[in-house]
Amino acid sequence: MTVIGLDDTDSRERGMCTTYAATLVADAIREAGGRVERRLLVRLNPAVRHKTRGNAALALHTDVAPETAMDLAADVVDRLAVGDDPRTSPGVVVADGDPSAVPEPVRTFARDAVRDFHATDDALDLAESSGYRHRGWSGGRGRIGALAAVGAWAAFDEWTYEHISYREFDRCGTPRVVDDDSVFAAAEAAYPDAWDTVDTEERQAVCVPNAPGPILYGVRGDDADAVRRVAGDIESEPTERTALFLTNQGTDAHLRSGALDSVEDGRAYRLDGRVYDAPETRVGGHVFVTLADEHGETLPCVAFEPTKRFRDRVRALREGDELTVCGEVSDGTLKLEKFAVRGLNRTETVVPDCPECGKRMKSAGRNQGYRCRTCGTKNAGKTEREVQRDLEEGWYEVPPCARRHVAKPLIRGGFDAPTHPER
Repeated sequence: MTVIGLDDTDSRERGMCTTYAATLVADAIREAGGRVERRLLVRLNPAVRHKTRGNAALALHTDVAPETAMDLAADVVDRLAVGDDPRTSPGVVVADGDPSAVPEPVRTFARDAVRDFHATDDALDLAESSGYRHRGWSGGRGRIGALAAVGAWAAFDEWTYEHISYREFDRCGTPRVVDDDSVFAAAEAAYPDAWDTVDTEERQAVCVPNAPGPILYGVRGDDADAVRRVAGDIESEPTERTALFLTNQGTDAHLRSGALDSVEDGRAYRLDGRVYDAPETRVGGHVFVTLADEHGETLPCVAFEPTKRFRDRVRALREGDELTVCGEVSDGTLKLEKFAVRGLNRTETVVPDCPECGKRMKSAGRNQGYRCRTCGTKNAGKTEREVQRDLEEGWYEVPPCARRHVAKPLIRGGFDAPTHPER
């Protein structure tokens, strides 16, 4: 078998899409008499500075000869890559052999591409030492993602699906015509096998992108038939072609375990701690809260305004709540994707009430406790009382409209506490 890795053919501003380029390569393979057994859409580290819009790399598993695979892929890149965008730097890597049996260094490279950073030279050295063909355009930085895509099938165990419908290519850059009512009806019928198709609270068709490019809509889920069915039930402008991808989207493949004293910018973590102080809403509607560990290390966390109602979950936290938080660290702050409440602080310390008249006591003087000026009753200090909380223990997440591609929706299950899914 031959594996074709492809990355970085698109432009944030000008459009195009590497999934579309991979789909055209797959079509070219079939026209040449070959077969494509599997298509992978691999989301890489979302913190990479040179990332494309979704930072996706693509892989095709095919039966054509490696030299034929390179020729077909290079022809598509030559024709369609946005070459005059200085941020676009396409790359193709072609490997000969079983995709589940790539060398261990290639598997490690793929895992690290989702959780860490690579340099182009490192990718080229590894491709050369592995005996892989490769080609780059405009510097060929895309060979990093292309090599990661080659190793992804062996590197990761968990895969979901995305069914992508593409527009007629000459419509790219014009407003998409998609009937929202049909999207919501199809999403409701297939939930939870297909997820993050819509955001019911924001009334947003999440599956329809806003960026320029050939994708009309992409439907994600755990079941191939379900995502195909949703796509088929959506009423829209004509589609030019469709493709079904296996993907690491919705798997939390980017998260690593860590401790507050060892986090680094540009990596995503799952961290434990307690709420250090009361949440604060700042200019722009962003909500900040500080996490602390048992050694006194602290880490600011933030729910940005686009996370919408998730911010209310963060505002409901109190000092002393025990949490697990997940998200990417940037500029020393963790950008919250989800969190689990492990323990709630259900008490607060207050000035006591008089047991006789029920009025709030007053200070009796420095270090002299409190007394009721009406009844004369005394109390040595403040007392604790129970606080009603708007949160329960368990996992909370950002809504579908704010979800990162690779972040795992709670509805998929497999979490270690009760879940409160957004949909």
